[in-house]
Amino acid sequence: MDRRDFIKKGTATAAVFSIVPSWVLGGTNFIAPSDRLTKAIIGVGSMGRAHIPYDNTRVLAICDVDKKHIELAKQALGYPVQVYHDYRELLLNPEIDIVHIATPPHWHGVMCVDAARAGKDIWCEKPMTRTIGEGLRVKEAMAQYGRMFRLNTWFRFKDNFYGMETAVEPIKKLVDSGLLGWPLKVTVNAATGFDWKFYWVGRTDLDVQQVPPHLDYEMWLGPAPFKPYHPHRVHSTFRGYWDYDGGGLGDMGQHYLDPVQYFLGKDNTNPVTVDVDTEQQHPDAAGVWKRVELTYADGCKIILDGENKDKNAAYIVGPKGKLYSGFRSDIPDLKKKLAAMPNPPRQIGTFSESVRTRQKFALNEENGFRSGTLVNMALVAIRLGRSLKFDPVKCEFIDDHAANLMINQPLRAPWNI
Repeated sequence: MDRRDFIKKGTATAAVFSIVPSWVLGGTNFIAPSDRLTKAIIGVGSMGRAHIPYDNTRVLAICDVDKKHIELAKQALGYPVQVYHDYRELLLNPEIDIVHIATPPHWHGVMCVDAARAGKDIWCEKPMTRTIGEGLRVKEAMAQYGRMFRLNTWFRFKDNFYGMETAVEPIKKLVDSGLLGWPLKVTVNAATGFDWKFYWVGRTDLDVQQVPPHLDYEMWLGPAPFKPYHPHRVHSTFRGYWDYDGGGLGDMGQHYLDPVQYFLGKDNTNPVTVDVDTEQQHPDAAGVWKRVELTYADGCKIILDGENKDKNAAYIVGPKGKLYSGFRSDIPDLKKKLAAMPNPPRQIGTFSESVRTRQKFALNEENGFRSGTLVNMALVAIRLGRSLKFDPVKCEFIDDHAANLMINQPLRAPWNI
């Protein structure tokens, strides 16, 4: 029995108190201490600290392998919390409901599975995982242990979507209406509001430097292959190295592409081919690329225009019409037509609601795995520098041994997933 169940089913006195409505205790906005979800943050660098306040939760514990990050987080919190160096000890704390994983992506898969096994609900930063195989294992673990999962990219259910000057819901309504026709081509580039962050590239001239005393570099590496320490490998610049992320595409891919999977109705599948035009990639340092074309079995395409070659590109092109950035279209009276159509089904966009009701969050381990796979299959093709065929049912590449080796990359002992 976990802490939440104990509060609900424990002693008679505790049970009576826990079911008193919060409005009785202190007004409509008052949350009883017994009804407030508790949270721990693993990785309190800039991203972990940015999400300290969140929706009627209280941080009880923090964990980081950098002592400077711990001190900054303690200052930001402003009240005493439990501090951990090893996340596995944090997971043993029965008082924690939610674990927020804000580490570099090479840790996401291992930590998510360990947290699920420990009975925690999980809020994970994007990208969901660094490889397709790790994403599949995370999806399986959530079902195996009955946990709730939130992937921290939110554009499918709130906020304006980059260059569209609108939330994704009207785009979803437009696609579902059939006004654009089918199949559709989606172009993602600077002209349609997207910046691939090509400054997230690795360096190939790293010399060996002394590990600073405040950082446990061995634990920071964890399951990643050992590489000598250099400050460019860690913290704010780690995304430029294949061992930890995948450059700008790895960093921003799920932000950009998860909503595309959603409005195309592809949450249960993936493209069947990926074609690339790219510079030759370094085995350690992620570099830039020119173009990626992902094609689904029904002919829908997603074009990742890294060069911003088509500066007049429409965001979505169909046989019957086009949609441009700023939600401009060549379809007459589009907004009036969409206003008369039903909205998409409601999605749970607040993780505390998901945790309390045990209903899936809007972006969960299942649809998050599919949009994560979309990114990771593109990264595999970029790293290999060639086109690939993909089986979205088996979640493996077709007749390409080297590509399939990248699906389940070995982890450094003693870590496993």
